[in-house]
Amino acid sequence: MSAFPIADRWFERSTIDESVTLLWEPYVIPLMRCNIWHVSGRDRDLVVDTGMGLMSLSDELADLVDKDVTAVATHGHDDHIGGHHEFDTVLVHSTEAPLLLAPPITSLVPREAWGDDVIDSLEAAGYPMPDPYFVTALPAGMALDSFHQEPVAHVWHIEEGDEIDLGDRCLQVLHLPGHSPGSIGLWDERSGTLFSGDAIYDGPLLDELPESSIDDYCATMDRLLSLPVSVVHAGHDPSFGRDRLRELATAYLRRRRK
Repeated sequence: MSAFPIADRWFERSTIDESVTLLWEPYVIPLMRCNIWHVSGRDRDLVVDTGMGLMSLSDELADLVDKDVTAVATHGHDDHIGGHHEFDTVLVHSTEAPLLLAPPITSLVPREAWGDDVIDSLEAAGYPMPDPYFVTALPAGMALDSFHQEPVAHVWHIEEGDEIDLGDRCLQVLHLPGHSPGSIGLWDERSGTLFSGDAIYDGPLLDELPESSIDDYCATMDRLLSLPVSVVHAGHDPSFGRDRLRELATAYLRRRRK
C-alpha cells in the first residue's frame, strides 16, 4: 500500500469553553473516531479517552497542558484507549482494566482485528464498514502493517462514587454499564456536565456486543433520565443538552422494553 495517503496533521481540535477542548482523529473511520476530551483544572488536567493511538496524544496536548494529567478510560474498547500508555496516572473501572493492560488491536484491518462475526453485527447495528481499514490515511513514517496499540504499564481502579478533583472542579464517577460491563461516566454536578463515554451518544448505540447487556443498558438509561444534565460530552458524535438526552434515552427504552 505504498499509495496509502499520508496525513500532514493527525489530530483536529475544537475549543468548547475556557476549560474544555475536544480533540479527534479525522482520518479514523467514523465507527472508531472517538471524542477525546481535555479538561483544564487549577491543580491537575484531565483527559477523557485517548483515541486509537496512531500518533502521540501527549505531544498534541503540549500547548494545552502545564501540569500533571490524569487520563481516564470511560471503558476499554480499542477506539478509546490507544494513547493511555503515554500518561503516568491512568484511571479505569476494574472490569475494563485488563483491556488497557493488554490492548487487543494489532491490525488496522477490521476483519483481521475483530473477525467477520463482529463486523457483521456492527453493520447490522447501523455502522456500515465499506472501508477495508480503520483509517483512511496514515501518519508520516508509519507503515500500514506496523501498527499495534501499546499496553498501559499500570492502572488505578475507579468505581461508582469516586471523585476526581482537579482543584477548581470535581467530577464524580458514575458506573453506567450496558455498552460494556465497566463503562463509566464523569459527572460535574456544579456545571451539569456529563462526560458519558459510550453510555449514551447521538448515534446508533451498540448493545449487542459480546460483553454488552441490554438489561444493564436500560437501567443506565433510567438513571440518565433522572440526572439534571446541562450538557453531555459523549464518546462519539456531537455534544447535546438535556432535551436531546431525554429523547435518546426514551427512544432506547421504548425500543428495548417493548
